[in-house]
Parts: sequence; C-alpha cells; structure tokens
Amino acid sequence: MTGHFTPLPDGGASVPLDEVEISILRSLAVQLMELIGPGEEPAEREGDDLLASIFNDGPSEPPADPVLARLFPDAYGGPDLVPDDDVRAASAEFRRYTENDLRSRKREDTLALIRALDTLAPSAGGSAELRLKPGECRQWLGALNDLRLAIGTRLEATDEEDGGELLRLPDSDPRKPMVMAYLWLGGLQETLVESLMG
Repeated sequence: MTGHFTPLPDGGASVPLDEVEISILRSLAVQLMELIGPGEEPAEREGDDLLASIFNDGPSEPPADPVLARLFPDAYGGPDLVPDDDVRAASAEFRRYTENDLRSRKREDTLALIRALDTLAPSAGGSAELRLKPGECRQWLGALNDLRLAIGTRLEATDEEDGGELLRLPDSDPRKPMVMAYLWLGGLQETLVESLMG
C-alpha cells in the first residue's frame, strides 16, 4: 500500500489506488458505517417542523462500545479529570443536543468516501487515480480520521509511541493486518493534509 495524496490546481487532491487498496478502504468504511449506525434519532412525527427537529433530544449517556466512546467523547472533562456530578451533567446535556448531528456528519463523510471509491475502475494489475474536490477532501479527512480512531481504539494504541510498538509485532500476530491498515491510513491522512496546505 503506497498511495499518497498530491495537490491538484483547483485546491483538491488526488491519489492513485490499486484494487486491493480500494477494497480495504471500502471494507473498513462499510464497517465504520455499520458501527456508527443510525444512533438514537427519534422517529419523525407528522407535523414536525424544522425548529422541532433541531432540538430533538439525542442520547445523554456515552456509548458503551470503546470505539463509539472515542468517536463520540464527552464534551467536558478529559483524561486527567475525574468528573464530578456537574461535569457529568454538563456533558450529558451537551451530548443530548449534539450527538445525533455528529453521528449524521460522520455517516455522511464515510458515505462520501465509499461513493468516491465506487467510481474507480483500476486497470488489471494497475491503479486508478482518485481526484477529490476541496469539499470532498474535507469529508475524506473526517472519514480517514474516524477510521484511524476506530482501529487505534481496537488496537489500544494510545499515542504515537504505540505505532512503533505495534509495527514490531510478529507477522503471525492476528492484529498485524489492522496495524498495517492503521499506519497506512495515517499516511493517507497526513499526505491529504499536506496536499491541502501546500
């Protein structure tokens, strides 16, 4: 897996992807979409207006799944703060009004990635060039970040040091393919950021 993004004159970016890379990215994105799911959005009722839909309550508790908890963290507190009742209440209130929208945006970003991949038709044994417009680049950045967070959480990678430790795993370790995907996604994400800044 060697694809790296390069800038386009219109402010977008391009990357060559072969059949295997397309398949891996698409599979990971589909799994992420399934994990994110629809959330706890209330069913639409007849007569609901726009204002009412904006203030629909979402969940107030953090997700139990560690990956979802990483994708939808509490707004207040942090790793070094033991939350008290006020912090928990503020986080619950913030989550009620933001998680459904955040979940929707993450689904849209991931779906944009899948749809872009579905337009590619690499030649036999070759690659296809994916060309993204600036708005699509932002969606790809969001989706790549979410994929890395999900995989990193499953691998229990906590900081940059873990990447090196994980890379040294023997090839027989069942986590090795996910480690390689995690590092590859990091390279894609980094080169996409550089393309947008350059």
